[in-house]
Amino acid sequence: METFLIRALQLIMSLSILVIVHECGHFFFARLFKIRVEKFCLFFDPWFTLFKHKPKKSDTEYAIGWLPLGGYVKISGMIDESMDTEQMKQPAQPWEFRSKPAWQRLLVMVAGVVFNFILALFIYSMILFAWGDSYISVKDAKLGMQFNETALKVGFQNGDIPISADGKEFVRYDGDMLRMIANAREVTVLRNGAPASVYIPEGLMQSLMADSVRFASYRFPFVLDSIVPNSPAFVAGLQRGDSIVALNGMPTPAYYDYSELIEAIEKNAATATTDSLNVHEITLDYYRNGELCTTTAVADSAFKIGVLPQGNLSKFLPLVKVSYSFFESFPAGIKLGVNTLKGYVGDMKYLFSKEGAKQIGGFGTIGSIFPAQWDWHAFWYMTAFLSIILAFMNILPIPALDGGHVLFLLYEIIARRKPSDKFMEYAQVAGMLLLFGLLIWANFNDVLRFFF
Repeated sequence: METFLIRALQLIMSLSILVIVHECGHFFFARLFKIRVEKFCLFFDPWFTLFKHKPKKSDTEYAIGWLPLGGYVKISGMIDESMDTEQMKQPAQPWEFRSKPAWQRLLVMVAGVVFNFILALFIYSMILFAWGDSYISVKDAKLGMQFNETALKVGFQNGDIPISADGKEFVRYDGDMLRMIANAREVTVLRNGAPASVYIPEGLMQSLMADSVRFASYRFPFVLDSIVPNSPAFVAGLQRGDSIVALNGMPTPAYYDYSELIEAIEKNAATATTDSLNVHEITLDYYRNGELCTTTAVADSAFKIGVLPQGNLSKFLPLVKVSYSFFESFPAGIKLGVNTLKGYVGDMKYLFSKEGAKQIGGFGTIGSIFPAQWDWHAFWYMTAFLSIILAFMNILPIPALDGGHVLFLLYEIIARRKPSDKFMEYAQVAGMLLLFGLLIWANFNDVLRFFF
């Protein structure tokens, strides 16, 4: 329950920041062009409002709604989410949106998207200034990587060190590297100290999207972090810091090797026709203070020996750290934001596949990407990412979104005539129905993931 509340709080706080900044963009340009803003509302407020206040000598009421699905500014003389068609039947007033030149209305509509993108660039810059950047260099991962089933079928082997895709060298394992692999014809890896080629089939990304296990993980040695008191490992004399390198004489350079071997032993025991008294007895070779030692442990019925491995990769893999001064952080933050937007836009094509449609997630999916414990670095990083998503999604040419209004305004500028109010009303309704359908589908996927 505590984890849920922490994630929910982060999600609501992040969305609040993004909505306020987005609507401030519309509000700022509307007021700049002397367009009346009747209401500025954080979250939606059907039927009732949690809080509202209208300052003296102000045309704008400020409010907080109860439904945290977004927010809005009610601009006079505009067909929007409020569907205030009665106002549109009245004669146009000079302070209304519809009375202003098309270029001014266009700036009002794109301002929210622009503000969100600028916010993302600023947050990324401040993250780099405050925390810098750190990553594991792929080529320095001496134990290589552990691949999922799809990657293994393609031709990767556990322990491979990815070097390049179609000649472009990898730097770090992230979304960009995964896209490079999925879009490549040939990936070069270092296998047992020698270069080897893996040829990538078409549609790899769709296959990976259907996987529940990530494409690859860094392999790390089986170093014991803690020992359960009175466990088989404790009785066998194992200690914290011991590095297990062999199981029953079979080398286990990485923790994953040990896990696979112990799983195979368990399966053999389950299918054995005779029950040996020593079926759970295992021999372990390990290093302690540079000295190779051997011990025997009697695993329990689940083939566990009562140890917890050290999973902090920075203890085993060289971490590259980059620091930025205040002024250096801005070009680096802009580059990070632009690359993030490019990657997200490039991934959109996969949503139109069967696997992609299943990956669409609602508020449960968005909330799950926040850490279970409060972490300001992760919070701001995810807020910047969501700000880019919000900016891009809002500029899509769908009625009821900013992009839909922009599309009709561009038509007006080119054709030199406005779409009729009735057409705008129908388009707004159609857009809202489409968005509600997508919202229901996304959250339905969350429910399916939770139960199945």
